[in-house]
Amino acid sequence: MSGDEILVGYDASADATVALHWALAEAEHSGRPVRLAYVFEWVTVAGWVGPGVAPGIWPDETARRHVKELVDKAAADAAAAARPTVTVHGEVFDGPPALVLEERSAEAGLLVLGTRGHGGFGGLLAGSTAVSVTAHAHCPVVVVRDGDASASRTGRVVVGVDGSATSLLALGFAVERAAQRGVPLHVVRAWEPSADRGVGGDDAVAAERAALDEPLAWWRETFPDVAVTVDVVTGRPAGALVEASRDAQLVVVGSRGWGGLRGMLLGSVGQQLIHHAHCPVAVVRER
Repeated sequence: MSGDEILVGYDASADATVALHWALAEAEHSGRPVRLAYVFEWVTVAGWVGPGVAPGIWPDETARRHVKELVDKAAADAAAAARPTVTVHGEVFDGPPALVLEERSAEAGLLVLGTRGHGGFGGLLAGSTAVSVTAHAHCPVVVVRDGDASASRTGRVVVGVDGSATSLLALGFAVERAAQRGVPLHVVRAWEPSADRGVGGDDAVAAERAALDEPLAWWRETFPDVAVTVDVVTGRPAGALVEASRDAQLVVVGSRGWGGLRGMLLGSVGQQLIHHAHCPVAVVRER
């Protein structure tokens, strides 16, 4: 696996299929190869909920061979649907899905997941695998939900910036995606007034907006064709970003901002976006 590959967690579920479509579109913009990763978890009792094979007693090499054929076909179909410049491979891995995807992310440039796979419970907005992998992956993760037409959206790219190191990485990731897609970038800086930061007013908002000038200056110079808008709002960042995601094709955040507790690998803003955003969510961290 090359370090610039787009790795897609794939189990043939509806969410995984939409995630694959998003990854193919990203590959067409970026020129990166795509690898479908089906993680085959051996169990010792009946009850596998994967696609296409009746539950049986494990281990079952027949089922594993069926999965390999399924993944190979999905990769071939995806390659046929993509531009000729996009290469697509499929691979079956063994082990617990979250752990395997986390390990494989160390060798990928980007990891793309659906919110819930075949193992998810109905009613959950995001499955445990998506949340766990997003928290522990070694590369940026994009989580795509089925049913919101998000893979085909053409809106702006939204990014939350609070001045933390990971939010500045998120800003760079977002600018590059906006430039690749030829769409505007919308920067959101949400802050909650406190005793040491004041209670609001024009001066406070102006100070928060000014704090964005320096990090934005370099990106504006590097990508002068990207139209950039800035919105400074008072309130909880997650709520502001969820609202901004309504007309976006992608919302980007750092894995943990200033408000995160030390030791948390995925901040509350990222978690809430994975559950509630109206478009795909990218969570960016330092490798």
